[in-house]
Amino acid sequence: MTARSTTEVFKEVTGMSIGWAVVMIVLGFLAVFLPFATGIGVSVLVSLIIIFAGIGHLVYAFAARGAGAFLWRMLIGIVYVVGGGYLAFHPGLALDSLTLVLAAIFLVEGVLEIVAFFQFRALPGSGLILFDGVVTLLLAYLIWRPWPSSSTWAIGILLGINLIVSGITGLMFSLAARKALKVVA
Repeated sequence: MTARSTTEVFKEVTGMSIGWAVVMIVLGFLAVFLPFATGIGVSVLVSLIIIFAGIGHLVYAFAARGAGAFLWRMLIGIVYVVGGGYLAFHPGLALDSLTLVLAAIFLVEGVLEIVAFFQFRALPGSGLILFDGVVTLLLAYLIWRPWPSSSTWAIGILLGINLIVSGITGLMFSLAARKALKVVA
């Protein structure tokens, strides 16, 4: 490849990256403005993943040697497919469950970050670890306290904020890369 074609490829790649970043930002704002619909969509997606995992278990059962292993794998596959199907047809229940799990994850994460702060408190910037832990605990409380009513907003808004931040980060990085290319070229 010549230097010119490498530059063209780099411009094309950064252009696609910029486009994807803008799509993420737009989807993030949609998720923030439609948090319940986003949460239901995430619940259905998780339900479908569980169903496909169950189908994988069912297929895998035919590779088993022996009736006991075959039966065990079939039963696990059936549980996955039935459970995933139930959640897919009851997305509100799936959303409530996911929201409660999210609150539990935030609780554990917040506690672990605060413990980490005490281990690293002598280091510069360790206050940020404490801040992150406290904010994460606050998020856990804000989700858990009004649960299950928090299910209508928590997953969608948090996913939306994540998409917006990731989109802006990707956009800024891609624009910086393009600017660096102009300086080099």
